[in-house]
Amino acid sequence: MTPGFWEVTLGGLLGSGIASTLVAALLLRRNAMLQSEIKRQFDERLKEFWKENCLSQLLGPAVMQLERTKRAFARWNGKNLCLEAKIVREGNVTIRDLILTKGHLIPPELMEHTARLIEHYDRWLEEFDRKRASESPSDADTFVFVGPQGFPFPRDAERQVVDTFRRLQRELYGI
Repeated sequence: MTPGFWEVTLGGLLGSGIASTLVAALLLRRNAMLQSEIKRQFDERLKEFWKENCLSQLLGPAVMQLERTKRAFARWNGKNLCLEAKIVREGNVTIRDLILTKGHLIPPELMEHTARLIEHYDRWLEEFDRKRASESPSDADTFVFVGPQGFPFPRDAERQVVDTFRRLQRELYGI
């Protein structure tokens, strides 16, 4: 007996429905894999972009200023108001302002360290302005220190900033 019109039609519809379902399932799986890969690449690139900005806009300039002020402090051996006012003060203001204006680029592990740097710089700048505004000869012969008042320079914070800078450089550029 030969199949009738309805049997052939029903068989064709059923067969094409199953084939369409299989193709759709395979395409859905492929699309999900592609979406996952695109999201992974996007997230990776976003992290790299953040690291690049962190290095170029915050940590790089901060590390250079930290090195500049450290070298200036090492050169100080007596009354040198130019060294103190131009290099150390400008460096301290620059580092503090970088941290304050680029806070969104501070890695989470550096938040406490940068807060301590800001605290030191704020206190140092207050003392500098107070001491140099009075400008008595005895004050001009001494460098402005705030360590004895409970605000020593946080060397461990400086080390953490420099170490994070170097780590991000290695991660991004392999150097």
